[in-house]
Formats: sequence, structure tokens, C-alpha cells
Amino acid sequence: MRKVAVIGGDGVGPEVIGAAMRTVEATGAVMDTLPAKMGLDCHRINGSYLPEETIEILDEADACLFGAITTPSDPDYRSPVIGVRKRYELYANLRPIQRISPDIGLLDLDLMIFRENTEGMYTGEEVYDGNSVLLSRRVSEPACRRLIRFAIDWAEREGRERITCVHKANVLRKSDGLFRQIFFEEVNSSSLRGEEMLVDACAAYMITDPRALDCIVTLNLYGDILSDEGAALIGGLGLAPSANIGDSKALFEPVHGSAPNIAGRGIANPVAAMLSAAMMLRYLEMEEEAKTLERSISIAIGNGKRTPDLGGDLGTEAFTDEIVRIIEGLNH
Repeated sequence: MRKVAVIGGDGVGPEVIGAAMRTVEATGAVMDTLPAKMGLDCHRINGSYLPEETIEILDEADACLFGAITTPSDPDYRSPVIGVRKRYELYANLRPIQRISPDIGLLDLDLMIFRENTEGMYTGEEVYDGNSVLLSRRVSEPACRRLIRFAIDWAEREGRERITCVHKANVLRKSDGLFRQIFFEEVNSSSLRGEEMLVDACAAYMITDPRALDCIVTLNLYGDILSDEGAALIGGLGLAPSANIGDSKALFEPVHGSAPNIAGRGIANPVAAMLSAAMMLRYLEMEEEAKTLERSISIAIGNGKRTPDLGGDLGTEAFTDEIVRIIEGLNH
């Protein structure tokens, strides 16, 4: 039986992950769930942002469904999520940008962003140098190549026609230049049409002509920013799921943060967490369960069943009740 670590985290994280797991169970997906803790609340209770018992659970699990964490102001803080990505070599961050309903967001999009997840600006290697701070930015050939191959393989399987390499090699000539070079080495032996775009131009293009983009493969910081921009176009971060995938493990999480300003009020939108759970089901080769969950969300939203951020009046629990009801109807 597949084993899934379930980590709510901080803020609205436990609320949306609890809702997502209710819908996963309703699909009939069979798995062994392993509750675990990580984040600021965990640190307050256990003295660690990522305790050893959580690492042991993650070692055992095939996948993890995770909520969000609150980042403290401590300059020496190291993100446990980034630590997990690096520990398990979850190098491919997939962020789909898909409109869920024609009356939500600004336009229809079906864009996948592949973001390098272990290097770039997010090494965390910062040191004081007098009155300055120096950051080590790492871009390596192995990390670039494995992500680009992953993105090309996915795009070919999904029947996509082109893939765009987003970089800033006109300025960062060696590091981004290496990423660009490897991209064209790999894409030229694929069935895809390889294109390239500077990251600042891509940010503008996502506003002026985003439908012209099919798949984007890019470095860590660029992908983080562009995916949030894409989420804004399709209705907000409450609708944006993501997957962090390596060769043997994967972690799935909504793109949004812990939203402490609404935590505990019962109004958080769980759609991003549910869609992340659907991505997890697909990763675990539970395709029908994933489709059922995604279809139920579309039906509910289409029928006007929405949380306040989408113009509705349903709280997290009532919205989840509606999704579960639809899933049960589809299954019967």
C-alpha cells in the first residue's frame, strides 16, 4: 500500500490539507496516511522546525501532502521546506497555470512551469561581509540537465508542441548561459520546438500574450515569480497547486502561504490544496481518483459553490462538504 505523509504546517495549512484529505478519502483512494509536523508551530512545541520524527516519516513515505509554513523574522532561519526539497532531491517543481472557470480570473490558460528546485538563488548560503551580505548562487550542469530532461519528457508525453527556456543569460552569462546551453542540447534531440526568452521579457509576455506560452522551464527564482504572476491571471493563489518531484519521492503543496490573517476563521480556499492532492494521486498512479477529484471541483465552482475569495459565501468546511457530495455522486 502506498504511504503518504500528511503535514498541515502553519496558519491555514492544517485547514486546507484537512479539507483536501477528506476529498481524497471520498474518491476511494487507498493509502496509508502518516501524520507529521513541520513549521513554526512545530518549533514552538518541539523546538525544531523539522523534527527527526518527521524526517523518519518522510523517509518511509512515497509522497507527502503539505500545507504551508509561516516564516519567522530570524535572519538565521533556514526553511524546512527547502531543506526537504534538497534532502530528497525534489528537483522538479511543477506549477500548472490553468483556469478553473470561465468567470474566474482574466483569461483561459493551460501553461506548465517547470522550476529548478534545489539550487539557484535559494541555496541559503548567505554570509556577512562587512556591511554587505554575499549570497552564493549555484547553477550546476547535473541539476540543469535533469530538470530540462524531466520537462521535455513531460511535455512530449502530454502532447505539447513547444517549450520555452526562460533565463537572463544576456547578463548572467556563465550561470544562466549554462542553463541555456543545456536546454538547446536537450531540446534539439526531442520532438519539441525549443524557444528562449529573457525572464523580464517573459514577465511582460505573460501579460500581453500569455496564450502563446505552452511550457516554461526555468531556474529557481524566476519560476517562483512567474508562477505567481500566472496564478494571478487565472484567479489567484487559492487556485494554484504544485508538485515537487524527484527520482524516488515527491511533495505536493498549494503555492499559497500560511495566510495567518485568516487562519482559524474557517474561510480559507482549499482548492489549491485539493488540486495538489489530485497531482499526488496521479503521481501515485491513481488516475481515476485524480480525475474524479478534479472534475468535482470544476462542477462545484461551475455551480457557484465558492469560498469568499472567489465571490462565494461558503466556508472551508461547507465547500469541502459540497466537493465530497459531488464525488460520492460521481462514484455512484
